[in-house]
Amino acid sequence: MNRNSSRSDTLIHQFDTVLRTLLPHAAQASRSSPATPEVHDDPMDEEECRHAAGLMRINHTGEVCAQALYQGQGLTAKLSAVRSQMREAAREEIDHLAWCDERLEELHDRPSLLNPLFYAASFGIGAVAGGVGDRLSLGLVAATEQQMGRHLEEHLVELPSADQRSRAVLRQMAIDEAHHAQLALEAGGARFPAPVKFGMSLMAKVMTKSVYRV
Repeated sequence: MNRNSSRSDTLIHQFDTVLRTLLPHAAQASRSSPATPEVHDDPMDEEECRHAAGLMRINHTGEVCAQALYQGQGLTAKLSAVRSQMREAAREEIDHLAWCDERLEELHDRPSLLNPLFYAASFGIGAVAGGVGDRLSLGLVAATEQQMGRHLEEHLVELPSADQRSRAVLRQMAIDEAHHAQLALEAGGARFPAPVKFGMSLMAKVMTKSVYRV
């Protein structure tokens, strides 16, 4: 009975997390957005707003992928300490998800329609990595977070100079991603070779190109 109950609880939690990840405005941040009321945008024209929204849509989808990756890994990770670390990182990524969603709403735009597809793919990758071993799983976290950090730094440069609120969000996200990557390496994560990272970079480019407008 206890085993069945535990499995049911896990399935319910997973389903709830999927809904909070994919439904617009469902994610609830535990921290206030860095785009506080004191942070104001300068006037932006229609093209600048559209470009800012496209970049924030990419970042939102990146957080959807991160959630799915952590959930897949947490489901198959062998060590309880690793599963706990995945859950903690996922909680912080929920903040990022909610912040990006909030910023998209401010820009009168929406998340990508392709999010369910990228969620499913990332969940599968995470589950496979967790099943293979915790060292690989943690290494995937580190490599993914490092890649996300690079994208965030690029977007900080690409954002319209007037968009101070998106910039505030991305700065804090970059700090958090670097922290997650460091924790994963310190916990024993494998350092991926350059060819693997290059392959991950190509996959990320497919995502960014497709969700900028869709």
